[in-house]
Amino acid sequence: MGDLMPGRRPPTGLRLLARKPLTARRAGIAIAVTTLVVTLAGALSAWILDRDDFASLGDALWWSVQTVTTVGYGDVTPRGTEGRLIGAVVMLAGIGFLTVVTAAITAAFIEGARRRLGASGERAVAEALKELSDRLERIERRLDER
Repeated sequence: MGDLMPGRRPPTGLRLLARKPLTARRAGIAIAVTTLVVTLAGALSAWILDRDDFASLGDALWWSVQTVTTVGYGDVTPRGTEGRLIGAVVMLAGIGFLTVVTAAITAAFIEGARRRLGASGERAVAEALKELSDRLERIERRLDER
């Protein structure tokens, strides 16, 4: 992975990701950790910056977990600008997490199907190509005879 800016090293997290090829599993782990950090940071920030809406750290954590999981019961909601901005960041982290998990599950299903069909699918394609080649040769011979 190249430097983000000449003369500067990428942040530690990016260096760790760059050491090995990025797989769906590694991406899922990275986004899960990021989501956890955003959830905790969102709760702490909301509690510190918006004490009117989040009287306790427990309320802020509850709201942040609801928001990141996209459940949003509505029992605790921010009314101030700071809380709403924090909520937007937490929501985007939750949406990103759900997207990566869905993609990883889909990739696993596709890979399993590809493995099951791999040898038989390739053999069927090779046979179809051989049949087409034989037919073309017969057609060419008939055209040459005319």
